[in-house]
Amino acid sequence: MSENPPQSLFTSLQQRPTVPFLQTSKRTRGDHDDTRLSDKSVIKRRKRQRVHPEVQQALDLDRGINVAIGRMDARSIRNYVAQHTIRLQAELSAVELENLLISESAFRDTSDWTKPRLLEHLPEFLDHYSSLSDASKKLATASQKLGAPHTLVIVSAALRAANVARALRKFQAKDAAVAKLFAKHIKLKDAVEFVKKTRIGIGVGTPSRIFDLFNAGKPDPTHNIIYSQQSGALCFEKLERVVVDCSHIDVKKRCIFDMRETQKPLLQLLSQDELKSRYGGSSNRINVLFF
Repeated sequence: MSENPPQSLFTSLQQRPTVPFLQTSKRTRGDHDDTRLSDKSVIKRRKRQRVHPEVQQALDLDRGINVAIGRMDARSIRNYVAQHTIRLQAELSAVELENLLISESAFRDTSDWTKPRLLEHLPEFLDHYSSLSDASKKLATASQKLGAPHTLVIVSAALRAANVARALRKFQAKDAAVAKLFAKHIKLKDAVEFVKKTRIGIGVGTPSRIFDLFNAGKPDPTHNIIYSQQSGALCFEKLERVVVDCSHIDVKKRCIFDMRETQKPLLQLLSQDELKSRYGGSSNRINVLFF
């Protein structure tokens, strides 16, 4: 079955009811009520909205995961991403939404993975969904090209990135770093220097820092600025997979797609031409996996 054209997908998602694992309960007050409130009051009121019961049932609070993520196939993930884009970036035009659309072919279906999506199972998850039979050996290698990982793991926060990197230490080797790529306590200039001199097998970081490292030295046409005086930091030439740490929820029951400050740079990253041109390809393909 062919995929929906981008505009028709977003139009249909805007018109249909929100799927259960994305829906929040609504009060019975009319639309005119919001006009009587200040912007700050509206934001505070929306933050106080209760979580939909079906969402609550999908949250394993003891283990800090949303189990619904693991049940989604590639099409469900595509719709999930699109719905969050509509909800968190409502100011975008139809054309801008189309540019952020990630095709169904980009996503690797991991719904057959039966183990809980906990950190202790992440190395096995990567082994399982790597294409080679001797996956661990390949995952513990790095390209001769500096700053060119074969795997990126994108997480919501610096502390989470440190924990994920620690869980993936089995793939660390003398000439293949499991690199922590996040902004906390690390200036962009220092991170650029580290990436440019390091053979990286797996990069673990937040979407905004990874986005900035990839664009370091490139002009930003939106703001007419240059990210860094140095050019060519993080390279996607050897990239094979992007793993989004989406099942993990924080103490406020939010995953990486529930927060605008992580959802927006993540979508900007995934919609880069250097990645989108290789989604679904027969050669030099990049797979996006939701863990």
